[in-house]
Amino acid sequence: MLVSEESRIAAAQAYIDALVSHDGDAVPFATQCTRIEQGFKNGFSGNHLRRSLNRGPQYRFLADTTPPNYRIAGDEVRAVYNVLTKAALGGRRVAARVDETFVIPAESSSGQAEIHHIKVRFQPFIQR
Repeated sequence: MLVSEESRIAAAQAYIDALVSHDGDAVPFATQCTRIEQGFKNGFSGNHLRRSLNRGPQYRFLADTTPPNYRIAGDEVRAVYNVLTKAALGGRRVAARVDETFVIPAESSSGQAEIHHIKVRFQPFIQR
């Protein structure tokens, strides 16, 4: 069954929202979902990623995200956005430009959008 582009974007957005809410329970991960960050594997299954979002200290300093710019090509949903952290230097907030590609197949036997893989690159910066 075909999975709508809107459903695929909603799946990616659920993940981005969970970065800040620290509630990964609503993120539709495939069982064998993996995540690569800056070239290193740091997500080993859907359950591992969900636990990381729910309890991982690496996400606790994230305060907000900007609305993502989405592009879809084949099974890939690409999101480009900024992450704002709680950390500040001299009144300026530490942030990062994020370029994240989600593999969310356009076809699924269940007709549901599921994240099968995440590849993320980010570039930190100081926001004025």
